[in-house]
Amino acid sequence: MRINKQFLSFFLGIMTSIAGCTGANKPSHDIESGNKTLQGKKVLYVYGGWQGHEPKQCRDIFVPWLEAEGAEVFVFDELTCYTDSALMNEVDLIIQHWTQGEISQEQEKALLKAVKGGAGLAGWHGGTGDSFRNNVEFQYMVGGQWVAHPGNIIPYTVNITTNDDPVTTGLSDFVMSSEQYYMHVDPNVKVLATTRFSGDHNSWIEGAIIPVVWKKSFGNGRVFYSSLGHVAKDFEVPEALEIMKRGIRWAAESKEKGSEAWVSPAYK
Repeated sequence: MRINKQFLSFFLGIMTSIAGCTGANKPSHDIESGNKTLQGKKVLYVYGGWQGHEPKQCRDIFVPWLEAEGAEVFVFDELTCYTDSALMNEVDLIIQHWTQGEISQEQEKALLKAVKGGAGLAGWHGGTGDSFRNNVEFQYMVGGQWVAHPGNIIPYTVNITTNDDPVTTGLSDFVMSSEQYYMHVDPNVKVLATTRFSGDHNSWIEGAIIPVVWKKSFGNGRVFYSSLGHVAKDFEVPEALEIMKRGIRWAAESKEKGSEAWVSPAYK
């Protein structure tokens, strides 16, 4: 079902104002770059699937921000939008927050075609890293697939591996209290942040280093992924929110600036 944009904008505007007064979903300090590269961009925002990852609550964080940045946002709570060829040809960026579930062959083919053709793709946690477990080509596009989060909700450190990328410049290592995603990852991604597993919950993975944030290419499209953001409250960690916003901005410039080239990422 396509959401009425005027009603959604009005409703979310009210909710955002309330959140601003109460402090809900608001970082303790603002570290945004203020670079509004989304001005005039057309963004398709798709949300749904398993409700445990709070797709509606995350929508209420990102859609108002996208519109405040000057983007035109098309919001859908179903996957049928992927087969709307006119829409898919028009959008600069696709943001998907859809955990588990199933995507039809036609829908997947249309999504893959759009990104290969130059549209950007951005997403986080299980909404992109655990969307469609039976669709390996979708996983190939994303660059990784969730397989475990030992210990469930635990404190863990996110290590910034490079400060010479616009997504992570100026940021330092930080602590999350959430699901620490253990993922199977494409070796040809540009890794921007990692996490080290303690072995407290699974002894055989002690010391394992797994990427948390990465960039990659798929055809002519830019793909950005962060495993942070299990629930909306996780974005109250300023670094987690800032990384996602910067990654969205980067991916949105896919058609304008093209993909980036890299091989042999460094994990540290």
